[in-house]
Order: sequence, then structure tokens, then C-alpha cells
Amino acid sequence: MMDVRQQTNRGRWIRRALPRQRRVAGLFALSVFALFGSLWLLQRVGFDVGSLFPLCGVKQRWGLTCPTCGMTTSVLAFARGDLVTAFYVQPAAAFLNSLLVGGAFFAFLIAVFGVYFRALDRLFAEIRITHVVVGLLIILAAGWAVTMARAIAAQT
Repeated sequence: MMDVRQQTNRGRWIRRALPRQRRVAGLFALSVFALFGSLWLLQRVGFDVGSLFPLCGVKQRWGLTCPTCGMTTSVLAFARGDLVTAFYVQPAAAFLNSLLVGGAFFAFLIAVFGVYFRALDRLFAEIRITHVVVGLLIILAAGWAVTMARAIAAQT
């Protein structure tokens, strides 16, 4: 038999997910897994995903990397499972991919097992769209700084 402290402790961290939460979490997890799975499969059959995007105008015109230079290459390396290359090419993209996969993992747990982590309630209640935008801009700026420093070092 469980001790009373163990029972109340468990309820403090997790609770039963509502059916709507399970559906939303399942859709999110399925979307992320489908994205990376399809990118992995397209690479396996030899399709060049990079050919879908035009060359970077900033790099063509001024010879410098733009904030998103290397994103496609990094995402494709991440989908292949080559995490070292993904973080080397564009750290911001690899970090955002890691956040997506981490979020998909928790969404999978919510959808399949029906456990909802109470910390998510607090996160969703306190986070604002401005926090998300500022966070993404900081991540992009940091990734750009790394790729810019690497490009400048390669030129000298």
C-alpha cells in the first residue's frame, strides 16, 4: 500500500490529461515526428531538399552569412541524426530542433499515457507571445553570431 505522502506528492507534479489536451498533444507529436521522419526519408531516397530553397541573397550580394544561413543544412543533418553537424552548421536551428523534439516527447507522453505535467499549466499561463518572439530573436542572434564569426575566421 502507498504511503499518503507518496500519493499527494504524485498529484502535485502530474494529473490526468483532459481528452482535448490529449488530442492536441497527439497532433503536435505526430506533426513533429512526421516532419523529421519525412525529411529523413526524403534524404534516404536521394531527394535534395535544399534545392527547394533559393540561394541566400545576403550571401550572394555581400558575401556574408545572414541569420538563417545554414538552417536548411542544419535541419537536414538533425533529421539524419547527425547532431554534431547540425549544431556546427547552425547552432540556432539545431537548438530549436532540439526544443521541438523535446516538446514532441512530452506531447507523446500526454497523448499516449494521459499524464499531464502541472508545470505546463504554469508555463502556458505565464508565457506571452512577446516572450516567445524575444526568445526566438535571441536564439537567432546567437546562432548568427557563431556562423558570422566562423565565416569571418574562414576569410582571413
